[in-house]
Amino acid sequence: MGRNTRKRRTPLATKAIAASAALALGGGGLIWANFYASAHESGPDQNRTRSAGVQIATIDCPDVGQKLTEVPGQARGEVDGELATMDQQITEAYQRLATTRDAQARDAAFVQNAILQPLKDRRKVLIDRIQLEINRVGGNASEDLDNLSGCTGTPAEQPQTNDGEAGQDQGGDGQDQGDGQDQGQDGDGQDQGDGQDQGDGQDQGNGQAGNGPTADDFVDITQVQANAQPGVGANGLKANGRSGSRGTFTTRCGTNSNDNHNTDNVIVAPGVSNGAHHLHDYVGNQNNDAFASDQDLAGAQTTCQNQGDRSSYFWPVLRLQDGTQDFDQNNAGGGTEGNVGKILEPVQAQLKFVGNKRGPVVAMPQALRIITGDAKAFVNGNGNANVNWSCTGFENKVQLKDKYPICPEGSDVVRTTNFQSCWDGQNIDSANHRTHVAFVQADGTCANGFKAIPQLQVRLVYDVPPPTVENGQVVNPYAVDTFPEQLHKPITDHNDFINFFSTRLMNKMVNCINNGQRCA
Repeated sequence: MGRNTRKRRTPLATKAIAASAALALGGGGLIWANFYASAHESGPDQNRTRSAGVQIATIDCPDVGQKLTEVPGQARGEVDGELATMDQQITEAYQRLATTRDAQARDAAFVQNAILQPLKDRRKVLIDRIQLEINRVGGNASEDLDNLSGCTGTPAEQPQTNDGEAGQDQGGDGQDQGDGQDQGQDGDGQDQGDGQDQGDGQDQGNGQAGNGPTADDFVDITQVQANAQPGVGANGLKANGRSGSRGTFTTRCGTNSNDNHNTDNVIVAPGVSNGAHHLHDYVGNQNNDAFASDQDLAGAQTTCQNQGDRSSYFWPVLRLQDGTQDFDQNNAGGGTEGNVGKILEPVQAQLKFVGNKRGPVVAMPQALRIITGDAKAFVNGNGNANVNWSCTGFENKVQLKDKYPICPEGSDVVRTTNFQSCWDGQNIDSANHRTHVAFVQADGTCANGFKAIPQLQVRLVYDVPPPTVENGQVVNPYAVDTFPEQLHKPITDHNDFINFFSTRLMNKMVNCINNGQRCA
């Protein structure tokens, strides 16, 4: 069940990132085009949000990685590398989209001919490589992957949006959010020539210089009808009621006050620098980067008070876009890819494990990897989204999935994530990093012979100055870091975990939970 050390790998199109970095002005990061203004607007009083459909706002590409449920272990390293290069290609295409607004206004076919068709051709090359790599080691790559090469241009409209609704049952089979259970459901360099320009300029009123978020991404939480599931506690998490394994285990690992950040993702893009294209906070394990092997992680230092917990907990940083820049304003994954603003450290980071309402839990295997939520949910749809946004004092009333809350005075922003808590009993990871774990069914049981494991619940609290909405634009917004084409939508929030509890401490956790105790 172990993983081999990955060879160092960088995306094929590194040169394009360097070219993008050259667009940074005065340390302010890449100037992204304002997607909410028509190319023909001439006055500041135009209703920019209304004209969102006039221009293509972002690029929607099929998520090839999610379709790869069967990849032989011998091919995983190469396939993960090709998928990371595919993400790099999308980033480059999006940057080209963002910096050629004048050319697009002059030529209606520009986006298709100069951006989408070249992107399709490059993606087809990588898909062919993925199929060859799978077949070469005895696998059976689906020919249907060829249908995933084409991308489309879309306006900045939230897919499947439900304004102000709770972050619950994100497209699943009625999964239960209650009783402590889970919610949700489960390259070559690109030419930067021919008509590249700075678009409509930098628009601080719409956050991230036009790359999002927008006013429509925010809601005054005091104006949202109560929608939280019955039984949500004051801290937004649930105990397990009066049945099953009712105990809890809390591990205290800090709030990343030592600023451990990187833009890698060792789960989905091992061996690839900047594989996430956005910055992560890390607590617990201090050696998590793209090149860390299981042996590296097992022997690393930890910020957890109990040194038996060397697990890695990581999530995209939250930034305040008030004009303040941070250390990565000119870095890949930071300002050169649209992630700008002051990084906010949580004032609280609660890491709690709870049980299963139908029965006992079993120990997690060492090096088990779980990702929850979908960093690409804005274009992928809500099938794997798993988001809860709220404010302190409102968590038992309102939980949001596709809106950032504007909290009243004295109330803090809260991000809560409940992880999958069913495991296939065999694998520490899977080809698409999802199918080896699952959410519980509506009755709290695990399907398909999966075993119940302790459920990780992560609650992050932030002291965020409330943004304001003026004339249809948001002023001083906050947002999670995202892939550039995801436009910093709240639905893209996600969370990652790699288990490196010692055997002794994991057994203590399981005993505490199964015996109904509260341990820390």
